[in-house]
Amino acid sequence: MSELVIEARGLRKEFRSRATTRVAVHDLDLAVPGGGVHGFLGPNGSGKTTTIRMLLGLARATRGEMRLFGQQVPEHLPAVIDRVGAVVESPKFSPNFTGRRNLMLLSRSIGAPDARVDAAIETVGLTGRDGDRYKSYSLGMKQRLAIAATLLKEPQLLILDEPTNGLDPAGIREIRETIRDLGERGVTVLLSSHILAEVQQVCTSATIIGNGRLLASGRVDDLTGGGAAAYAVRVPDVEAAARALAAAGLTATTTDSGLSVESDDPALITRSLAAAEIWLTGLTPLRRDLESVFLELTAADTLGHGTTQDGAA
Repeated sequence: MSELVIEARGLRKEFRSRATTRVAVHDLDLAVPGGGVHGFLGPNGSGKTTTIRMLLGLARATRGEMRLFGQQVPEHLPAVIDRVGAVVESPKFSPNFTGRRNLMLLSRSIGAPDARVDAAIETVGLTGRDGDRYKSYSLGMKQRLAIAATLLKEPQLLILDEPTNGLDPAGIREIRETIRDLGERGVTVLLSSHILAEVQQVCTSATIIGNGRLLASGRVDDLTGGGAAAYAVRVPDVEAAARALAAAGLTATTTDSGLSVESDDPALITRSLAAAEIWLTGLTPLRRDLESVFLELTAADTLGHGTTQDGAA
């Protein structure tokens, strides 16, 4: 088996009409390593859903190569599909059946043992509510039941397309905790989203796309620059601290709350201030978050390529 669970090279999707050809995915390369949670990030309309649909054989690629678990798809999709779970569109459950009853019917239709229903309910945190009718579920509970349904075949890869869309903060937290738990259990999760604050809390690696093009990919720590290259400094006398830091060869900029000091060595900052008998009241690393990286990349892509989009999330 390939070390990469998902691979795509030169993936392209065109939608053609009599007058125009609209390119939804532009020669995209995608690499998702096994284990953990991989964020698949992009603005609404950037081609995320279209890419996922091609990987799952729900849409035909115009050109390019795709592999799941080292097997070329869609040609060999039947050989690996049992290892893949996906929540791409709104799932269809019977509103008058309980959550458990819905899962039992699905489990028996695929020949899975009843014990998997119990395990899936526990994994997504629906224990105690599985006896309630589906129509009484909140949107977050419905999303968790959809994830539970994909777990019935014990997938090694779980693909989730915007699973927190429309959820309130409590529902978002519930889905986030479920995804984190699955990643820690060894399931590879491809999480498509445009909500960066949520993604950064659960993802170990990420791919960022814009207008169907690859903008960046790698470990989240690498994308955000790893450790801090600057520190927020709070001191009683800002001007004196700025002079002391400048004398030590450090660049300090005044901010509303104190100073921003460019350095990857916090000890040098504290020693320089202590030598001038200036005592810190606060020292906080300033680190780019995933949202700032995302906004920079997608803004530059819009300026460079226009706003051609496919209308898919």
